[in-house]
Amino acid sequence: MTSNKEEIKNKIIYRANYRGTKEMDILLSKFVKKFIDTFSESELLELDKFLDLEDETIMKFYNHGVAENDIEKNQISKIFKEFKN
Repeated sequence: MTSNKEEIKNKIIYRANYRGTKEMDILLSKFVKKFIDTFSESELLELDKFLDLEDETIMKFYNHGVAENDIEKNQISKIFKEFKN
């Protein structure tokens, strides 16, 4: 039986890899692959919530820092904003 944390990780990995746009598939899957094993369960839940955002919102936030009002300020958004793929 898998733990709740492992179930969340599996869900996040899937959601990061199958976004709908190739650019977001690549960006988010690299981000998740690099950091997922370092995140606590609460950070994983923040990441899961982050993945609920539209691709366009995430991309604008990542590239230009715009859409910051649409993105919750937390450890995940901070790490993502600083991430270089």
